[in-house]
Amino acid sequence: MTESDDEQRPLTQYRAFMQLWLARIASVSASQMLLVALGWQMYELTGSAWDLGLVGLAQFVPALVLTLPAGQWIDRHHRGRILAGCLAVQVAAAAALAWGSAAGWMSREALLAVSVVLGALRALQMPTQQALTPLLVPAVVLPRALAFSSAGLQGAIIAGPALGGFVYVAGAAATYACCAALFVVATALVARLRYAHRPPPVEAASWATLTAGLRFVRAQPVVLGALMLDMVAVLLGGVVALLPIYAKDILQVGPWGLGLLRAAPALGALAMSLWLTRWPLRQRVGSRLLQAVAVYGAAMAVFGLSSHFGLSLVALAITGAADMVSVVIRQTLVQLETPDTMRGRVSAVNSLFIGASNQLGEFRAGAMAAVVGPVASAVVGSLGVLAVVAMWPRWFPALARRDRLLPDGTPGR
Repeated sequence: MTESDDEQRPLTQYRAFMQLWLARIASVSASQMLLVALGWQMYELTGSAWDLGLVGLAQFVPALVLTLPAGQWIDRHHRGRILAGCLAVQVAAAAALAWGSAAGWMSREALLAVSVVLGALRALQMPTQQALTPLLVPAVVLPRALAFSSAGLQGAIIAGPALGGFVYVAGAAATYACCAALFVVATALVARLRYAHRPPPVEAASWATLTAGLRFVRAQPVVLGALMLDMVAVLLGGVVALLPIYAKDILQVGPWGLGLLRAAPALGALAMSLWLTRWPLRQRVGSRLLQAVAVYGAAMAVFGLSSHFGLSLVALAITGAADMVSVVIRQTLVQLETPDTMRGRVSAVNSLFIGASNQLGEFRAGAMAAVVGPVASAVVGSLGVLAVVAMWPRWFPALARRDRLLPDGTPGR
Protein backbone atom coordinates (compact mmCIF):
# COMPACT_ATOMS: atom_id res chain seq x y z
CA MET A 1 0.00 0.00 0.00
CA THR A 2 1.40 3.43 -0.98
CA GLU A 3 1.62 6.51 1.22
CA SER A 4 -1.17 8.09 -0.84
CA ASP A 5 -3.38 5.07 -0.15
CA ASP A 6 -2.59 5.31 3.56
CA GLU A 7 -3.55 9.00 3.63
CA GLN A 8 -6.93 8.26 2.02
CA ARG A 9 -7.73 5.18 4.10
CA PRO A 10 -10.39 5.77 6.79
CA LEU A 11 -9.02 5.60 10.32
CA THR A 12 -11.78 3.18 11.26
CA GLN A 13 -10.02 0.54 9.15
CA TYR A 14 -7.04 0.52 11.53
CA ARG A 15 -8.55 -1.97 13.97
CA ALA A 16 -5.93 -1.82 16.72
CA PHE A 17 -5.96 1.98 16.68
CA MET A 18 -9.74 2.03 17.01
CA GLN A 19 -9.59 -0.47 19.87
CA LEU A 20 -7.14 1.75 21.75
CA TRP A 21 -9.32 4.77 20.90
CA LEU A 22 -12.39 3.16 22.47
CA ALA A 23 -10.42 2.10 25.55
CA ARG A 24 -9.12 5.63 26.03
CA ILE A 25 -12.62 7.08 25.71
CA ALA A 26 -13.86 4.76 28.45
CA SER A 27 -10.89 5.41 30.73
CA VAL A 28 -10.88 9.19 30.21
CA SER A 29 -14.63 9.35 30.89
CA ALA A 30 -14.05 7.44 34.11
CA SER A 31 -11.09 9.62 35.11
CA GLN A 32 -13.02 12.82 34.52
CA MET A 33 -16.01 11.58 36.52
CA LEU A 34 -13.67 10.53 39.31
CA LEU A 35 -11.92 13.91 39.43
CA VAL A 36 -15.23 15.80 39.55
CA ALA A 37 -16.41 13.65 42.46
CA LEU A 38 -13.07 13.81 44.24
CA GLY A 39 -12.82 17.61 43.96
CA TRP A 40 -16.39 18.23 45.10
CA GLN A 41 -16.08 15.73 47.94
CA MET A 42 -12.84 17.33 49.12
CA TYR A 43 -14.37 20.81 49.10
CA GLU A 44 -17.44 19.54 50.95
CA LEU A 45 -15.24 17.92 53.58
CA THR A 46 -12.80 20.80 54.13
CA GLY A 47 -14.07 23.96 52.39
CA SER A 48 -10.41 24.75 51.68
CA ALA A 49 -8.88 26.07 48.44
CA TRP A 50 -5.51 24.90 49.80
CA ASP A 51 -6.74 21.32 50.00
CA LEU A 52 -8.02 21.50 46.42
CA GLY A 53 -4.52 22.55 45.39
CA LEU A 54 -3.03 19.69 47.40
CA VAL A 55 -5.03 17.21 45.30
CA GLY A 56 -3.08 18.37 42.25
CA LEU A 57 0.24 18.34 44.09
CA ALA A 58 -0.42 14.83 45.42
CA GLN A 59 -0.83 13.63 41.84
CA PHE A 60 2.23 15.44 40.53
CA VAL A 61 4.89 14.40 43.05
CA PRO A 62 4.78 10.63 42.37
CA ALA A 63 4.59 11.31 38.63
CA LEU A 64 7.74 13.43 38.91
CA VAL A 65 9.61 10.75 40.87
CA LEU A 66 8.59 7.93 38.53
CA THR A 67 8.90 9.66 35.15
CA LEU A 68 12.40 8.54 34.17
CA PRO A 69 12.13 4.90 35.32
CA ALA A 70 8.64 4.71 33.77
CA GLY A 71 9.96 5.77 30.38
CA GLN A 72 12.71 3.15 30.46
CA TRP A 73 10.23 0.48 31.56
CA ILE A 74 7.92 1.33 28.66
CA ASP A 75 10.74 1.05 26.12
CA ARG A 76 11.76 -2.39 27.49
CA HIS A 77 8.36 -4.10 27.89
CA HIS A 78 5.07 -4.76 26.09
CA ARG A 79 3.24 -1.45 26.09
CA GLY A 80 -0.23 -2.99 25.81
CA ARG A 81 0.26 -5.05 28.96
CA ILE A 82 1.59 -2.06 30.88
CA LEU A 83 -1.48 -0.01 29.93
CA ALA A 84 -3.85 -2.84 30.85
CA GLY A 85 -2.19 -3.13 34.27
CA CYS A 86 -2.56 0.62 34.93
CA LEU A 87 -6.25 0.49 34.09
CA ALA A 88 -6.81 -2.56 36.30
CA VAL A 89 -5.34 -0.74 39.31
CA GLN A 90 -7.70 2.17 38.64
CA VAL A 91 -10.63 -0.26 38.81
CA ALA A 92 -9.50 -1.08 42.36
CA ALA A 93 -8.98 2.61 43.27
CA ALA A 94 -12.47 3.61 42.08
CA ALA A 95 -14.01 0.64 43.89
CA ALA A 96 -12.23 1.63 47.12
CA LEU A 97 -13.53 5.20 46.82
CA ALA A 98 -17.06 3.89 46.27
CA TRP A 99 -16.81 1.61 49.28
CA GLY A 100 -15.36 4.32 51.53
CA SER A 101 -17.99 6.86 50.50
CA ALA A 102 -20.86 4.41 50.98
CA ALA A 103 -19.53 3.32 54.38
CA GLY A 104 -19.00 6.92 55.51
CA TRP A 105 -15.29 6.73 56.38
CA MET A 106 -13.94 8.79 53.47
CA SER A 107 -11.67 11.57 54.74
CA ARG A 108 -9.34 14.30 53.49
CA GLU A 109 -6.35 12.01 54.04
CA ALA A 110 -7.96 9.13 52.14
CA LEU A 111 -8.71 11.36 49.15
CA LEU A 112 -5.12 12.62 49.11
CA ALA A 113 -3.82 9.03 49.33
CA VAL A 114 -5.90 8.02 46.30
CA SER A 115 -4.59 11.11 44.49
CA VAL A 116 -1.04 9.87 45.08
CA VAL A 117 -1.95 6.48 43.56
CA LEU A 118 -3.53 8.17 40.54
CA GLY A 119 -0.40 10.27 40.03
CA ALA A 120 1.84 7.22 40.16
CA LEU A 121 -0.33 5.43 37.60
CA ARG A 122 -0.33 8.46 35.31
CA ALA A 123 3.48 8.32 35.17
CA LEU A 124 3.10 4.99 33.34
CA GLN A 125 -0.27 5.31 31.63
CA MET A 126 0.11 8.58 29.72
CA PRO A 127 3.49 7.89 28.06
CA THR A 128 2.46 4.29 27.32
CA GLN A 129 -0.61 5.51 25.42
CA GLN A 130 1.43 8.09 23.54
CA ALA A 131 4.13 5.58 22.60
CA LEU A 132 1.54 3.01 21.47
CA THR A 133 -0.26 5.16 18.89
CA PRO A 134 2.60 5.43 16.33
CA LEU A 135 2.78 1.60 16.27
CA LEU A 136 -0.85 1.33 15.19
CA VAL A 137 -0.97 3.69 12.15
CA PRO A 138 1.48 4.73 9.39
CA ALA A 139 3.53 7.88 10.05
CA VAL A 140 1.79 9.87 7.29
CA VAL A 141 -1.53 9.19 9.01
CA LEU A 142 -0.33 10.14 12.50
CA PRO A 143 -1.35 13.85 12.53
CA ARG A 144 -4.87 12.89 11.39
CA ALA A 145 -4.97 10.00 13.88
CA LEU A 146 -3.90 12.26 16.75
CA ALA A 147 -6.56 14.84 15.86
CA PHE A 148 -9.21 12.10 15.59
CA SER A 149 -8.04 10.57 18.86
CA SER A 150 -8.22 13.96 20.52
CA ALA A 151 -11.76 14.45 19.20
CA GLY A 152 -12.87 11.23 20.88
CA LEU A 153 -11.03 12.06 24.08
CA GLN A 154 -12.51 15.54 24.23
CA GLY A 155 -15.94 14.01 23.77
CA ALA A 156 -15.18 11.85 26.79
CA ILE A 157 -13.98 14.88 28.72
CA ILE A 158 -17.28 16.58 27.90
CA ALA A 159 -19.47 13.63 28.81
CA GLY A 160 -17.45 12.47 31.82
CA PRO A 161 -17.63 15.60 34.01
CA ALA A 162 -21.22 16.35 33.01
CA LEU A 163 -22.31 12.80 33.79
CA GLY A 164 -20.23 12.80 36.97
CA GLY A 165 -21.86 16.01 38.17
CA PHE A 166 -25.36 14.68 37.59
CA VAL A 167 -24.66 11.23 39.06
CA TYR A 168 -23.13 12.91 42.13
CA VAL A 169 -26.64 14.03 43.03
CA ALA A 170 -27.15 10.37 44.01
CA GLY A 171 -23.97 10.49 46.10
CA ALA A 172 -20.21 10.11 45.72
CA ALA A 173 -20.43 6.32 45.99
CA ALA A 174 -22.66 6.10 42.91
CA THR A 175 -20.24 8.23 40.90
CA TYR A 176 -17.20 6.16 41.89
CA ALA A 177 -19.07 2.93 41.09
CA CYS A 178 -19.74 4.20 37.55
CA CYS A 179 -16.04 5.04 37.24
CA ALA A 180 -15.07 1.50 38.25
CA ALA A 181 -17.39 0.01 35.61
CA LEU A 182 -15.89 2.18 32.85
CA PHE A 183 -12.35 1.26 33.91
CA VAL A 184 -13.32 -2.41 33.63
CA VAL A 185 -14.43 -1.84 30.02
CA ALA A 186 -11.18 -0.04 29.19
CA THR A 187 -9.08 -2.78 30.78
CA ALA A 188 -10.86 -5.48 28.75
CA LEU A 189 -10.34 -3.59 25.47
CA VAL A 190 -6.62 -3.04 26.05
CA ALA A 191 -6.10 -6.63 27.21
CA ARG A 192 -7.34 -7.75 23.76
CA LEU A 193 -5.14 -5.29 21.85
CA ARG A 194 -2.89 -6.92 19.23
CA TYR A 195 -0.02 -5.20 17.39
CA ALA A 196 3.48 -5.97 16.16
CA HIS A 197 5.55 -5.81 19.34
CA ARG A 198 9.26 -5.64 18.58
CA PRO A 199 11.39 -6.28 21.69
CA PRO A 200 14.17 -3.67 21.78
CA PRO A 201 17.85 -4.65 21.84
CA VAL A 202 19.04 -5.63 25.30
CA GLU A 203 20.61 -2.54 26.83
CA ALA A 204 22.16 -2.44 30.28
CA ALA A 205 20.34 -0.11 32.64
CA SER A 206 22.40 2.96 33.46
CA TRP A 207 22.05 6.62 34.24
CA ALA A 208 22.67 7.36 30.54
CA THR A 209 19.79 5.15 29.37
CA LEU A 210 17.56 6.45 32.16
CA THR A 211 18.06 10.09 31.15
CA ALA A 212 18.20 9.53 27.38
CA GLY A 213 14.72 10.98 26.91
CA LEU A 214 15.64 14.20 28.71
CA ARG A 215 18.82 14.59 26.68
CA PHE A 216 16.98 13.92 23.43
CA VAL A 217 14.34 16.58 24.15
CA ARG A 218 16.97 19.10 25.23
CA ALA A 219 18.80 18.60 21.91
CA GLN A 220 15.60 19.32 19.90
CA PRO A 221 14.86 23.06 20.33
CA VAL A 222 11.55 22.91 18.45
CA VAL A 223 10.24 20.02 20.57
CA LEU A 224 11.59 21.54 23.79
CA GLY A 225 10.03 24.91 22.99
CA ALA A 226 6.62 23.38 22.26
CA LEU A 227 6.66 21.28 25.44
CA MET A 228 7.76 24.14 27.67
CA LEU A 229 5.29 26.61 26.17
CA ASP A 230 2.38 24.28 26.87
CA MET A 231 3.67 23.56 30.36
CA VAL A 232 4.13 27.20 31.35
CA ALA A 233 0.81 28.29 29.83
CA VAL A 234 -1.28 25.71 31.71
CA LEU A 235 0.84 26.06 34.86
CA LEU A 236 0.07 29.79 34.99
CA GLY A 237 -3.38 29.84 33.41
CA GLY A 238 -4.99 26.63 34.65
CA VAL A 239 -8.05 27.07 36.87
CA VAL A 240 -9.30 23.47 37.25
CA ALA A 241 -8.64 23.48 41.01
CA LEU A 242 -10.77 26.63 41.35
CA LEU A 243 -13.84 25.26 39.58
CA PRO A 244 -15.49 23.87 42.75
CA ILE A 245 -15.11 27.34 44.30
CA TYR A 246 -16.55 29.08 41.24
CA ALA A 247 -19.41 26.57 41.03
CA LYS A 248 -20.35 26.79 44.69
CA ASP A 249 -19.50 30.33 45.80
CA ILE A 250 -19.23 32.61 42.73
CA LEU A 251 -21.60 31.19 40.09
CA GLN A 252 -23.73 29.27 42.64
CA VAL A 253 -24.62 26.39 40.32
CA GLY A 254 -23.88 23.33 42.49
CA PRO A 255 -22.29 19.99 41.48
CA TRP A 256 -24.18 19.77 38.16
CA GLY A 257 -22.75 23.18 37.23
CA LEU A 258 -19.29 22.02 38.25
CA GLY A 259 -19.64 19.12 35.82
CA LEU A 260 -20.57 21.52 33.01
CA LEU A 261 -17.70 23.86 33.85
CA ARG A 262 -15.25 20.96 33.68
CA ALA A 263 -16.80 19.81 30.40
CA ALA A 264 -16.75 23.24 28.69
CA PRO A 265 -13.05 23.27 27.70
CA ALA A 266 -13.48 19.81 26.22
CA LEU A 267 -16.43 21.01 24.13
CA GLY A 268 -14.25 23.67 22.57
CA ALA A 269 -11.41 21.19 22.14
CA LEU A 270 -13.76 18.70 20.47
CA ALA A 271 -14.89 21.28 17.93
CA MET A 272 -11.28 22.22 17.17
CA SER A 273 -10.09 18.61 16.93
CA LEU A 274 -12.89 17.80 14.46
CA TRP A 275 -11.81 20.81 12.41
CA LEU A 276 -8.17 19.67 12.49
CA THR A 277 -9.17 16.12 11.51
CA ARG A 278 -10.82 17.50 8.37
CA TRP A 279 -8.32 20.31 7.73
CA PRO A 280 -4.95 19.37 9.31
CA LEU A 281 -2.37 22.01 10.15
CA ARG A 282 0.05 22.22 7.23
CA GLN A 283 1.80 25.60 7.31
CA ARG A 284 3.00 28.25 9.80
CA VAL A 285 2.55 25.85 12.71
CA GLY A 286 4.97 27.78 14.94
CA SER A 287 3.15 31.11 14.69
CA ARG A 288 -0.22 29.39 14.97
CA LEU A 289 0.92 27.71 18.18
CA LEU A 290 1.86 31.07 19.70
CA GLN A 291 -1.43 32.63 18.59
CA ALA A 292 -3.40 29.76 20.11
CA VAL A 293 -1.66 30.12 23.48
CA ALA A 294 -2.33 33.87 23.45
CA VAL A 295 -6.05 33.20 22.86
CA TYR A 296 -5.94 30.67 25.73
CA GLY A 297 -4.56 33.30 28.11
CA ALA A 298 -7.06 35.99 27.08
CA ALA A 299 -10.04 33.64 27.41
CA MET A 300 -8.86 32.49 30.81
CA ALA A 301 -8.79 36.13 31.98
CA VAL A 302 -12.42 36.50 30.86
CA PHE A 303 -13.38 33.41 32.84
CA GLY A 304 -11.61 34.68 35.95
CA LEU A 305 -13.55 37.95 35.89
CA SER A 306 -16.92 36.45 34.91
CA SER A 307 -19.78 36.10 37.36
CA HIS A 308 -22.22 34.90 34.68
CA PHE A 309 -22.50 31.13 34.18
CA GLY A 310 -23.07 31.31 30.41
CA LEU A 311 -20.11 33.62 29.80
CA SER A 312 -17.93 31.40 31.98
CA LEU A 313 -18.84 28.34 29.89
CA VAL A 314 -18.05 30.16 26.62
CA ALA A 315 -14.71 31.40 27.92
CA LEU A 316 -13.71 27.91 29.06
CA ALA A 317 -14.79 26.45 25.69
CA ILE A 318 -12.49 28.91 23.92
CA THR A 319 -9.58 27.90 26.15
CA GLY A 320 -10.19 24.27 25.19
CA ALA A 321 -10.21 25.05 21.46
CA ALA A 322 -6.98 27.02 21.73
CA ASP A 323 -5.32 24.33 23.81
CA MET A 324 -6.23 21.66 21.24
CA VAL A 325 -4.10 23.43 18.61
CA SER A 326 -1.17 23.18 21.02
CA VAL A 327 -1.89 19.52 21.77
CA VAL A 328 -1.90 18.41 18.13
CA ILE A 329 1.25 20.35 17.26
CA ARG A 330 3.14 19.18 20.34
CA GLN A 331 2.14 15.51 20.10
CA THR A 332 2.89 15.30 16.37
CA LEU A 333 6.32 16.89 16.77
CA VAL A 334 7.20 14.56 19.64
CA GLN A 335 6.07 11.35 17.96
CA LEU A 336 7.40 11.99 14.45
CA GLU A 337 10.83 13.25 15.51
CA THR A 338 11.49 10.47 18.04
CA PRO A 339 12.84 6.99 17.09
CA ASP A 340 10.61 4.14 18.30
CA THR A 341 13.32 2.74 20.58
CA MET A 342 13.13 5.98 22.59
CA ARG A 343 9.44 6.78 22.34
CA GLY A 344 8.68 5.49 25.84
CA ARG A 345 11.34 7.66 27.46
CA VAL A 346 10.54 10.75 25.38
CA SER A 347 6.80 10.25 25.92
CA ALA A 348 7.51 10.02 29.66
CA VAL A 349 9.25 13.39 29.50
CA ASN A 350 6.29 14.75 27.54
CA SER A 351 3.94 13.38 30.21
CA LEU A 352 6.05 15.04 32.90
CA PHE A 353 5.60 18.39 31.17
CA ILE A 354 1.84 17.76 30.92
CA GLY A 355 1.67 16.65 34.54
CA ALA A 356 3.66 19.65 35.69
CA SER A 357 1.29 21.98 33.87
CA ASN A 358 -1.90 20.28 35.06
CA GLN A 359 -1.16 19.13 38.60
CA LEU A 360 1.25 21.91 39.57
CA GLY A 361 -1.10 24.36 37.87
CA GLU A 362 -3.87 23.14 40.16
CA PHE A 363 -1.60 23.59 43.17
CA ARG A 364 -0.55 27.07 42.00
CA ALA A 365 -4.17 28.13 41.50
CA GLY A 366 -5.36 26.70 44.82
CA ALA A 367 -2.45 28.04 46.86
CA MET A 368 -2.72 31.53 45.33
CA ALA A 369 -6.50 31.52 45.81
CA ALA A 370 -6.02 30.72 49.49
CA VAL A 371 -4.01 33.98 49.80
CA VAL A 372 -5.52 36.46 47.32
CA GLY A 373 -8.84 34.85 46.39
CA PRO A 374 -9.96 32.79 43.37
CA VAL A 375 -10.60 35.72 40.99
CA ALA A 376 -7.17 37.27 41.48
CA SER A 377 -5.57 33.84 41.17
CA ALA A 378 -7.21 33.24 37.79
CA VAL A 379 -6.60 36.72 36.35
CA VAL A 380 -2.96 37.06 37.44
CA GLY A 381 -2.21 33.63 36.00
CA SER A 382 -3.77 34.51 32.65
CA LEU A 383 -1.73 37.71 32.42
CA GLY A 384 1.37 35.60 33.02
CA VAL A 385 0.42 33.44 30.02
CA LEU A 386 0.25 36.49 27.75
CA ALA A 387 3.64 37.69 29.00
CA VAL A 388 5.20 34.31 28.23
CA VAL A 389 3.79 34.28 24.68
CA ALA A 390 5.36 37.70 24.06
CA MET A 391 8.80 36.45 25.15
CA TRP A 392 8.75 32.99 23.49
CA PRO A 393 9.87 33.96 19.93
CA ARG A 394 13.07 35.38 21.38
CA TRP A 395 13.73 32.33 23.56
CA PHE A 396 12.75 29.70 20.95
CA PRO A 397 13.10 31.29 17.50
CA ALA A 398 13.23 27.89 15.73
CA LEU A 399 9.77 27.05 17.06
CA ALA A 400 8.33 30.45 16.13
CA ARG A 401 9.67 30.05 12.57
CA ARG A 402 8.56 26.42 12.16
CA ASP A 403 6.45 26.10 9.01
CA ARG A 404 5.38 22.45 8.65
CA LEU A 405 4.65 19.64 11.11
CA LEU A 406 6.01 16.77 9.00
CA PRO A 407 9.65 17.06 7.91
CA ASP A 408 10.31 16.54 4.20
CA GLY A 409 10.83 12.91 3.33
CA THR A 410 8.84 11.48 6.24
CA PRO A 411 8.37 7.77 5.50
CA GLY A 412 5.01 6.03 5.52
CA ARG A 413 6.01 3.83 8.44
